Amino acid sequence: MAKRISDEPAFVLHRYDWSESSLILEVFTRHHGRVALVAKGAKKPSSNFRPVLLPLQPLQVAFGGDSEIRTLKGAEWAGGQVMPTGDALLSGYYLNELLLRLLARDDPHPQLFDTYAAAVSVLASEHGEAFEPALRAFELLLLREIGLLPSLDMQTLTLGALETGGRYSLVPEAGLVAAREQDGRASLGGSQWLALQRALDDPAPFSATVRQAAPVIAELKSQLRTLLHYHCGVSTLRTRQLMIDLQAL
Repeated sequence: MAKRISDEPAFVLHRYDWSESSLILEVFTRHHGRVALVAKGAKKPSSNFRPVLLPLQPLQVAFGGDSEIRTLKGAEWAGGQVMPTGDALLSGYYLNELLLRLLARDDPHPQLFDTYAAAVSVLASEHGEAFEPALRAFELLLLREIGLLPSLDMQTLTLGALETGGRYSLVPEAGLVAAREQDGRASLGGSQWLALQRALDDPAPFSATVRQAAPVIAELKSQLRTLLHYHCGVSTLRTRQLMIDLQAL
């Protein structure tokens, strides 16, 4: 008998046309991870789904079925925030692209869901200065959640302790390594990496990591971008290319 899930916290990550009247949704749920749902009749003007199935909006959904693509039975806006606009909207789409590329379906990550909800809440606020630290904090917590972030309190290959006055770079495949000036790589000081690790281990990791990331945004951004592109298997993410194209205009 097909199991029905009700009152599940969720966000729509992406939507595809399925027929003249229906949609296929990629949805990030708190207790069931990323799931694919068909929303039958969602494109009809009379559909109750039509005004609700929007990205970056907190939802409560119900769905059922035992196939790879299950059937959406209900969806309600959970309230609490408005739709991000402008750069914040593009940043939200960037978070969605990361989840689509890096999360397997039906693999629950409740803590990551809470981190995503917190990051989207920041993007929906009017505090633009918090956007970049929130994005960096989300990237770090996403990579750690799926096992792609090395420990930031030691050198990855040697397991040697970090020197507080030393400089270290986060490198794909090699992890955290001592920085060499001739490499030209971005780096952070040992004390800064140690502070980031403490923030990740904090009982409230998102807010703690936002605070620690804020002073080192530029150096951290380039290192995380390289690591994410490596694990996503792309040279540039689609949302980043869109940002570049819009800035060029």
